[in-house]
Amino acid sequence: MSTTLLYHAFGHHGCQYKKTDFEGGEMTLVANLPKSKFCCSSCKSSNAKPRGSVLRQWRTLPIGGKPVHLEMEVPRIQCNNCGSLRVSRVQFASPRKSYTKSFERYVIELLKMGTILDVANHLQISWHLVKTIQKENLQKTFGNPDLKDIRRLAIDEISIGKQHNYLTVALDLDTVAVVYVGDGKGADSLTDFWNRVTKVKANIEAVAVDMSPAYTKAVSENLPGTLIVYDHFHVIKLYNDRLSDLRRSLYREVKDDDQKKVLKGTRWLLLKNNENLDPERDERDRLQAALDLNKPLATAYYMKEELKLIWSYTNKTEAEIEFDNWVSTALQSEVDMLVRFAKTMIKHKSGILAFYDCPISTGPLEGTNNKIKTMQRQAYGYRDKEFFKLKIYAIHKAKHRLVG
Repeated sequence: MSTTLLYHAFGHHGCQYKKTDFEGGEMTLVANLPKSKFCCSSCKSSNAKPRGSVLRQWRTLPIGGKPVHLEMEVPRIQCNNCGSLRVSRVQFASPRKSYTKSFERYVIELLKMGTILDVANHLQISWHLVKTIQKENLQKTFGNPDLKDIRRLAIDEISIGKQHNYLTVALDLDTVAVVYVGDGKGADSLTDFWNRVTKVKANIEAVAVDMSPAYTKAVSENLPGTLIVYDHFHVIKLYNDRLSDLRRSLYREVKDDDQKKVLKGTRWLLLKNNENLDPERDERDRLQAALDLNKPLATAYYMKEELKLIWSYTNKTEAEIEFDNWVSTALQSEVDMLVRFAKTMIKHKSGILAFYDCPISTGPLEGTNNKIKTMQRQAYGYRDKEFFKLKIYAIHKAKHRLVG
């Protein structure tokens, strides 16, 4: 071992090698600081003198699977200017840390290939130390996302846990990176986000949201002039929910047992795309039998297929004609569910057709939400909510199989 090896292999700058001790299967590299001018770590004054020393020990890179420590006498510095008495700083370790910077980097690299527990067992250190290192690294790297260059944004909430706890997530649609995670759902969860956006004067051009009045109002008030695009997947989902409710109510109204058997189990057939119906399981025939049984159900089902056409055109003018025709047909159908949904569509017409001005959706955010749920399941939940949020900020960099 030599000072050169300490410098090039371990990254320990500014120390001189003395000896190596072996005890209990662990290795300790003993070194000392070269004599040099003393500088106050508080006011940076060179008018300082040594006042004793402190024996410090840091965990550093392992050798051959054996834990390695670096041990050194670090002088105390008395400043004649500000009067402070502090332990001198070393180049290779951060203040008040029990490990070197090279060891910290090594832990971060290992975490890309394994879980916190795997890394802790491999390095023979505590799980909490590995988590602390990762949390501090996540905070430094992702804790303060840059909002200045955001142009297109998606906002949605995600349910975490079994107690209906929610987080509101904002995603930059250009970088597919999470830029904000707020507690709860609705407008109040975005208050801090709007403050930060205003502070950096972000020029956000369009925001994709569901048809929630709270999100619409929040975007309109905090980003005046920004285009609001209602996500078409949420529009279809809302229609499917209403269609399921219609089938359920019709099932309750039917008195004949044979008719009940026809309607039973057709919920997912109604929600499936026509081309995805499985002929081997007679799904098409079962669906047709249910539609033949009830005219309002059949009308609502075929209207669902026509609703999807609104987003299939190449220009906004043709899409608006299709939109108006669909709404008109729905209002004249005399099916209560369709009439109520048509009124909802009229209310949100501008946001639905805004898709043709800026073709964005919350689809990428839905994918991110699935990753978040997978990460949570793999980790069996997170007790540290702040750590969980930091992991969400970094999720676009994580490999799916190792996100936990």
